[in-house]
Amino acid sequence: MIQKLIDRLDRGTCNFTAARVIIEDLENAGFKRLLPSEEWKLCKGGRYYVVKNDTAVFAFVIGSDVPSASGYHIISAHSDSPGFKIKPNAEIYGDGGVVSLNVEKYGGGILYTWFDRPLSIAGRVLVKGADPLHPVTHIVDVKRPVATIPHLSIHLNRGVNDGNPLSVQKDMKPVVGYWDKEAYEEIKAKGGIVKCIVAEAIGISPEEILDYELNLYPTEKASLTGVNSEYLQSGRIDDLEMAFGGLQALLDSLDTETKSTRVLAVFDNEETGSGTKQGAHSPVLRNILERICISVEPESREAFFRSLANSFMISADDAHAWHPNYNEKFDPTNHPVIGGGPAIKINANCKYMTDGDAAAVFAEICRKAGVKCQYFVNHSDVAGGSTLGNILTGQMDIRGVDMGNPVWAMHSAIETCGVADHEAAVGAFTTFYRL
Repeated sequence: MIQKLIDRLDRGTCNFTAARVIIEDLENAGFKRLLPSEEWKLCKGGRYYVVKNDTAVFAFVIGSDVPSASGYHIISAHSDSPGFKIKPNAEIYGDGGVVSLNVEKYGGGILYTWFDRPLSIAGRVLVKGADPLHPVTHIVDVKRPVATIPHLSIHLNRGVNDGNPLSVQKDMKPVVGYWDKEAYEEIKAKGGIVKCIVAEAIGISPEEILDYELNLYPTEKASLTGVNSEYLQSGRIDDLEMAFGGLQALLDSLDTETKSTRVLAVFDNEETGSGTKQGAHSPVLRNILERICISVEPESREAFFRSLANSFMISADDAHAWHPNYNEKFDPTNHPVIGGGPAIKINANCKYMTDGDAAAVFAEICRKAGVKCQYFVNHSDVAGGSTLGNILTGQMDIRGVDMGNPVWAMHSAIETCGVADHEAAVGAFTTFYRL
């Protein structure tokens, strides 16, 4: 199982390629793509998926019972991770012909973890289509190191280890190479170095590119570490570990017929607040669930509302693992440890959707799956963040729990999670889907 996660993490280098990984696995399992612009004709036992903006994927298996009677069993996660997006007209020409790129920070990453790493580019490229309203999309992954963000030598910044405030605009510009002025002007006439790089990877002319959404990513492969290979290190563990874990559970549960309709909802843009058409603040999931009810129970005006009353959602987003060097940062009695199983996330000020009812449900799911679970509660003097669960309850009246696997260095360029925890989470998710 862990090798499947490693493979998916290595291929899911950004939100666009992560969505493509999910789509490929769904189609290999017999799922049919539905278009929002077309009429849906769904059948019991049918396997379907919907894609939003190339980065959010919603897969579902219609249950043997109608949704109004047996509801939806939903696992939600997100496809995006903190990093850097390349701006338009990104090239900056400097002394000696050195070219760096103008980038913008995406989400709340740990900036200094990005220094001195081999970086590549992945994302979406748009070219001319049949008409102006329908450009053609190419999902691209350059798959080779083409950039690095070089750190300033300690000899030129003696206080670097005493604290080093960073400016994204000044300090975090990636370098892509050096060209003489004539060669640079020739490339610029074609659209610039960035367009040339991605055009070559796609197999098109750079002049064809209308626009792009491109991300930098570290090219280090996911790897096991620890004396007993108990840890997994990779970029984008938060939250692709949970997204791919939910995917694996959905696929593993296909051998079981269930009364409930199983749903995997992988949103985008959680790291920037979920306020997009493909984010959890939008009505995209609610619309999909309502359309399922309309297709399966067209005669009932209350089917959707009754289905929500009979549903449960697991909002899966990784949690902070207890750190042996920073014990004072954690709650003294509720700090999840790597290897201790999935963590139920609780906040007294309702930053998570978990309440006592939801925590009891998830704990019982874990018990039934034969896996351990634990709790994450913030240190009482530290304000916590929020995630998908409480955002989604602003769209739908639904029971649910916020949980996640414990992770070190969340939002670092390279994060660390536990192998056993991933296996436990997939086991709990699969049990939930089979209920």
